Amino acid sequence: MGEMKYVCISCNAEIAPREKSTKFPCPNCGEVEIVRCERCRKLNNPYKCPKCGFEGP
Repeated sequence: MGEMKYVCISCNAEIAPREKSTKFPCPNCGEVEIVRCERCRKLNNPYKCPKCGFEGP
């Protein structure tokens, strides 16, 4: 059985389980798990919640 992979909400890059990433609930609605790769987080690339439209750095 394969390991679960995530996709960065900012750049759509696939994130392997061992890669550094950040996962957190949307600060506005709390209903969507936001997943960001280390690169996008460090560069403050924007993201947008697909449910409520909240935009963050």
